[in-house]
Parts: sequence; C-alpha cells; structure tokens
Amino acid sequence: MAHPTLLLLLLLSPWCLSASLQSCRLLGQPALPVFASEGDIDIGAVLYLHRKAVVKAPSFTTEPEPASCIRLHMGEFRTAQTIMFAVEEINNNTNLLPGVRLGYKIYDSCGSIILAIRSAMALMNGYGETLSDTSCQRPLAVKAIVGGSSSTTSIGIASAVGLFHIPMISHTATCACLSDTDRFPSFFRTIPSDYYQSRALAQLVKHFGWTWVGAVRSRNDYGNNGIATFVEAAQELGVCIEYSEAYLRTDPKEELQRIVEVIKGATSRVIVAFLAQGDIIPLLNELALHNITGLQFVGSESWITSKGIFNTNTFSLLTGAVGFTIQNVVLEGLQEFLFNVHPSKAPQNSYLKEFWETAFECSFDNGHITGSQCTGSESLQTLQSQYTDMAEMRFSNKIYTAVYAVAHSLHNLLMDQNKTQVNLLVPPKVLEYLKKVNFTSTTGEQIFFDSRGDPAARYELVNWQPDDDGTLQFKSVGVYDTSAPSEQRFVLNQGGLTWAGGQSQVPVSVCSESCPPGTRKAQQKGKPICCYDCIPCGEGEISNITDSHDCLPCPPDYWSNESKDKCVLKYIEYLSYSEIMGIVLVFFSVFGTTVTILVAAVFFTHRDTPIVKANNSELSFLLLFSLTLCFLCSLTFIGRPSEWSCMLRHTAFGITFVLCISCVLGKTIVVLMAFRATLPGSNVMKWFGPLQQRLSVLGFTLIQVLICVLWLTISPPFPYRNMHLYIDKIILECDVGSPIGFWAILGYIGLLALLCFILAFLARKLPDNFNEAKFITFSMLIFCAVWITFIPAYVSSPGKFTVAVEIFAILASSFGLLLCIFTPKCYIILIKPEQNTKKHMMGKTAPGSI
Repeated sequence: MAHPTLLLLLLLSPWCLSASLQSCRLLGQPALPVFASEGDIDIGAVLYLHRKAVVKAPSFTTEPEPASCIRLHMGEFRTAQTIMFAVEEINNNTNLLPGVRLGYKIYDSCGSIILAIRSAMALMNGYGETLSDTSCQRPLAVKAIVGGSSSTTSIGIASAVGLFHIPMISHTATCACLSDTDRFPSFFRTIPSDYYQSRALAQLVKHFGWTWVGAVRSRNDYGNNGIATFVEAAQELGVCIEYSEAYLRTDPKEELQRIVEVIKGATSRVIVAFLAQGDIIPLLNELALHNITGLQFVGSESWITSKGIFNTNTFSLLTGAVGFTIQNVVLEGLQEFLFNVHPSKAPQNSYLKEFWETAFECSFDNGHITGSQCTGSESLQTLQSQYTDMAEMRFSNKIYTAVYAVAHSLHNLLMDQNKTQVNLLVPPKVLEYLKKVNFTSTTGEQIFFDSRGDPAARYELVNWQPDDDGTLQFKSVGVYDTSAPSEQRFVLNQGGLTWAGGQSQVPVSVCSESCPPGTRKAQQKGKPICCYDCIPCGEGEISNITDSHDCLPCPPDYWSNESKDKCVLKYIEYLSYSEIMGIVLVFFSVFGTTVTILVAAVFFTHRDTPIVKANNSELSFLLLFSLTLCFLCSLTFIGRPSEWSCMLRHTAFGITFVLCISCVLGKTIVVLMAFRATLPGSNVMKWFGPLQQRLSVLGFTLIQVLICVLWLTISPPFPYRNMHLYIDKIILECDVGSPIGFWAILGYIGLLALLCFILAFLARKLPDNFNEAKFITFSMLIFCAVWITFIPAYVSSPGKFTVAVEIFAILASSFGLLLCIFTPKCYIILIKPEQNTKKHMMGKTAPGSI
C-alpha cells in the first residue's frame, strides 16, 4: 500500500501533462502563504494562526469549498512576527550569511493536520500556477521549514517532508515519538522532548511525596506519549496512578462530565494534567461548575505559563499549580518590532486586518460592526494581551532560535562551498549541516542538537501564586537541567511555593499514610503497590526507616524495643543479691548460719553436761560445722555466674552435704553400736570408737571429693548464656558441664541419706530416755522428702528459678537437720536443765527390740 503522505503529495503536487504540451499546469486552488518575503534562500513556516478550521463535508458532486479558519490565535500571531523579526535581524547581520538575503513563507494550519500537510506541500512545490520548464521539475521552494505548532501537526509535516530530506525545526512539538529518527529522519526541535519533561514531572511528584495521583491528558500524540512516559517513570519511583483519563475539547460535554465525576470520586488530591492549552480550559470550567476545590495541579509546558486560561471561576483551581516550562529570556528589539505592526503597512493582507480587529475588539467594516469602529490610531503599547506580554517570551525564543539554527547551517554550508552555490543548495545538504550546528544564541544559550535532533533539556519550575491585584502570576521556583550532574539536575526553592487553595503546607496525596518505624508495609489485596496496611514488626524484629517493606531480625544478643524501631541488648537475668528473691534467700542463709553458730556456742558452753556428752559431742560439733558450711554454700548460688563461682557452688554443696550426712550417719551408727554394747558379752564398741568414727566421716567425704575432682577435671561447670529458654532475655546460668558428674554428686548424697534414714529408722525404738535416733529419723525423712521433690522442681523451673529451687532445697534440708537433731537438746539444755543429768539420761525404761 502506498504511503499516505505520498498519496497526498500526488494529489497536491503539480500535475504533469504530456511532454508535447511543453508546460506543466497546477490543477486546483493553490495554497498561499499568510506572510511572505522573497529572498535568495527561503525558509518556510507552518503555524497555528487560527484556533479552528471549518471544513464542510464533501458532497462528491461539486468541487469542495476551501476550508475557512476562525478565532485568531494571538500567541501564534506573535510567533509569526518573531520569525519575521529573526529573518530581518539575520539579513542585517554582516557576520551571518553575508551577501545572502534570507526570505520566508509563513502558512496557517488552523490547527488542522490536513491543512498543515497541504501547507508543507505548498512550501515544497511553490505556489505559481504554471511551470515553464518542460521536465516538470525544479528545485524545492524552501530549504527548511520551521514551526509545526503542535506535536500532531508536526508529525504530519515531518512525515511528508522527511521523504525529501527537507529539515524541519519545531519550536513547540514536544512528543517523544518525534525523536525516532527512522520515522522522522529530518526532524529537529528547539524545545526539549516530553521524554525529559515527563520524567522530570515524575521526579517532582516523588519529591513532594505524592505517591497517589490522577492523570488527565489530551487524546492526541502530545498527551498520549507524554503521559505514557510519565507513568513509566512514576512507577519506577514508586508513584501510583489512581486514574488516567483522556479527552479533546471537541468531545461531547457528557464525556467531560464523566471525567469530572471520576476526579470528584477519587481520593488522590494531585492531578498531573498533560493537556494542550485549548484542552485544559473546558476541564477547568467544568470543575469550577461542580465547585470542586483543593486539587493540586501539576501541569505540562503547554499550559503552565498560559495566562489565557485564567479567569475568576478558575482562580481557586489554578492557585498553587506547579509545572515545568522552558526557560524564559528577553529578546532585545522584539518588543519594538511587535509594536510596529499595523494593517496600513500591508493593506492587502487580511491577516493584519483581522489581527487588529481581534486585538482591539473593533471592526474596519462599517457595514458589519461587531464592536467599536477601528480607526487605525489604536496603540499596541496600551494593549494587554498575549501578543504584547513581554514577560513571557519562552516560545518566541524557541522559534527565534529555530530560525537562527537554519541560518547558521546555511552559513556553514555556504562557507564550505565558497558562497558560489546559492541557487544549487539542496535540502539534504542543509540537513547534513543542521545536524552539526553548534552556536551561541544572542541570549547566551548554547544551541546544538543530539543524534535524535533534540536540544539539551533545560526547564524552569513555575508556581502559580496570587498577586496583589487579584490575579495569578507564575513564579520561577526551581530549575531542572539534564546536562548537569545527576545530583544537581533538580534545584528547588521549596520555601517560596504556594500550594492548592493558597496553602503554605505541601498537600498530601497518598493512598495510604506512611508506615512509621516499627512497622512494615503490607500491600492491600487487589490494589496498587501504593495502597498498603502498616503491620507492626514481630517480637525480635525492627524497622528503623519510614515505609519499610520488611522487618529486620535483631542480632542474637539483642531484642527489639517496645516501639520495634531499635535493637537493644537483651536483659540478662540471673539471681542477684539486689532482687527480693535473692535478699530473702540471703537472709535465710545468714539466719541459718547464725542459728547454727548459736547452737554450737550453747553446746560448747555446756560441753560437760550429760546430754552433750551422751550424743557424741565430737560428731555434734563436726555436724554443726558442716551445717554452717551448708548454709553458707547457698550464697555461692546467688550473684552473676562466673567460671569460679560455677565450679565452687556445686562442689562446695556436694562436699559439705556429704560431710553433714556422714556425721549424721556416724551418730546413727554410734547409737546402734552403743545399744549392742549393753548386751552381755558384746565387745562391739571397740570396732567403732572415736578413731573409727573420724575415719568413717573422712572416708565418706573423700569419696565425694574424688567425684568432684573427676568432674572438674573432665568437664567442669561453666557460665552459660541461655538464649533458648526466653526469646526476649538471656538467662545467665551455670551449665553443669558433665551431667554424669552432677548427678553422681547428688546420687552419692542421696545414697548416704537413704542409708542413714534406714539405720535411724531401725534404731528409733531403742530403750533410752533420749534416743537420738528418733530425731535423726525425722531429720532424714525431711531431708529425703526435700531432695526427692527437688528433682522435678529443678528440671521444670525456668531461668533463675532453677537456682532458687536449688538454694531452697539446700536451706530446707539444712534447717531440717538443724531443727530435728539439735532443737530437743537445746530445749533440755536451756529450758529443762533439771533433765540434763546423768541419772535422767540413764533412767530405766521397758526393754525393746530392734
């Protein structure tokens, strides 16, 4: 299928008749320029001088009527005058194109892509009705084209002229699609591509923390491509789009009302408006009609510096709007040139007449006066319009720069051809030199094009702020320069910004509030990533940044604090002297030691009395000494465990208790032997006299000492940080090392205690007024009961309570021995001294048997 541009070219180009006619004649109405000036070299321009083209539907029975254009665009009219100003300035410059006069042909596309392409064809072919050469061929009418006032019309023009390698430079077409050199090999522009603007807008939105935004766009190449790039960049930065709507100002009102309802029902408070200037006006009016306020607008360069969209109804909507636009400059001499325009200087030009009537709202036609009568004496100096607004020359500078870029490429080309080939210049050569052009403009800006025909992207960030006169002014509050290092590209003066509704605080537009430290983000099912719940971190996990996606586990020795935003050292737990439990146990230990010493003092004071002598005073004193050690050894279990305390506590406990039980066992055996000695012919006491008693105690104790030595040699107890029992604290305890050694010590103590209990139980009914075996039986009964219950309690008690159970068992068994064995004797010594006689001790009783 033939390329559509070629089809248009065939329809609109001169129709070549037979060579025998020796002439070529143009069939149909030729397209004529709005403004033209013949020169040695001509450049063309296609602008958007009227806002709308009125084209009647073809009947296919008569010749179609030419399109008519309505509503003169004052800003584009100034653009046309700027082209003339630049050409005149170049022609007066002796250093640029010396001896060569530059001409221009300016066409009006009326915002119609069809008329834009028709204008481009006319620029390529010329507009004379007859061609005198017999070959129907001649050089192209212009060497380059500037303009193309929108992305859509520029795409159409570039598609047509690119086939013939005619360079085209646009001053407003920002669609990133035009950077495709395969589709548009001859396209250049002096305004940055929307690829950079869209990404800059995404960074702007992210900078202010707006992660939940809406988007509206013009349903054309400009809006579709711009928003597509913005969405891609925004998603990379973690920004979500709640809605994305497209429309054109020519759409039915119902479509615009539907979009307004979408905006009204949305939760996002920021709207990224990638709209053409003509498309945003109906949206603002409809929003004002529905009394929708508080929206923060983020605008594209096409409307963000356009005062024409402001009115009293949209004041609250536009206050605080921010957006990127091209940098503003001052073009010296342009103002005087613009003020010098007057219809009388070209009476045949209807456009100048229409401009004057539009500017002053008057009419030169006496028979059809729509306003006041135009006199021609009106002054442009007093006119307040987009045409005379010298504060905003952004787009004027871009078309001015485009003309100069063409002039510099022509100049360089002619310099290389020694100025002799003006008539033979061809657009492909101009295109080649335009790619390499590099110069400094009169405003000090460095002008060059990259491999895609794009200039360096430099933007100003503007903010709509209320002025003293009740209007809105856009104030420059930052810059964005892609040629700067990445960390310096975006410079913002945030303190000078005004926000939606005139507020000084940055508005909030998020789907979910930020998750504070101590929580993590959990995405809501079926919603974008910006919609999430804040889940508190688990025990032992923290998040120390805002909007954390995961909670981090604390190191082994650390635990999360209460707010879960910091890891703190775990609480180290052990039975200390400062806590209540430790104080109570120390008290009973000291109390037991004191009572034992007092009992020993009583026994020592009454050591010559019968009751002391009768109960084997040497073993009694040794037993009291061992009990003192038993009470004191419990203190080694309290306090921070260390290597020495761990070894001491268990060995001291094991040895002192064996010494104590050995003494009790010795006393029990003495009781039994003493009874046997009273039997006729018995000589048993010589086998268990004082020496044998000492040796038995020593022998039993040495066995325990040997067990302890082996235990400490092979695998001794050691301090251990138990992190498994509790997850939020460390239990500092003594590991027994070798369990066999530990249970061997306890088992040996239990074996001696069981033996002692059995012997004392057998001797409990021996005939004597003060049979010590009875008390030993009770003491051993308590001792065994304590240590039998100790085992399950020791195994099941957690942390420091394990140590407390062991201390309790030591104290309880020690008190049991002390009270059961020595309380009856102290009672007689101190309370019943009359019974502390040998006669009483030898009193006759009924005989019994073992």
